[in-house]
Amino acid sequence: MTVCRHCFISGRVQGVVFRATTARRAIGLKVTGYAKNLPDGRVEVLACGEAEAVNELCDWLWQGPPAAKVSDVVIREVECLDVPPVFTVR
Repeated sequence: MTVCRHCFISGRVQGVVFRATTARRAIGLKVTGYAKNLPDGRVEVLACGEAEAVNELCDWLWQGPPAAKVSDVVIREVECLDVPPVFTVR
């Protein structure tokens, strides 16, 4: 079953290769969606795919790449209306 989760990651998450590392993880898990920097310093991630793979990616967001320092991750389930065909960095 395909699920989609909209995630907002706070902390030191910009300028530490967070989006690119998230994309590599997502692609390896066959999760589609995107990762993008927000003006307020957070990273936004949309993750769509099989529930187990999306759960694994969402759990990893709490860690991030080695240079990141994640302070909070807010995750909400969203409808899978326009599921992206691939995972992209925006």
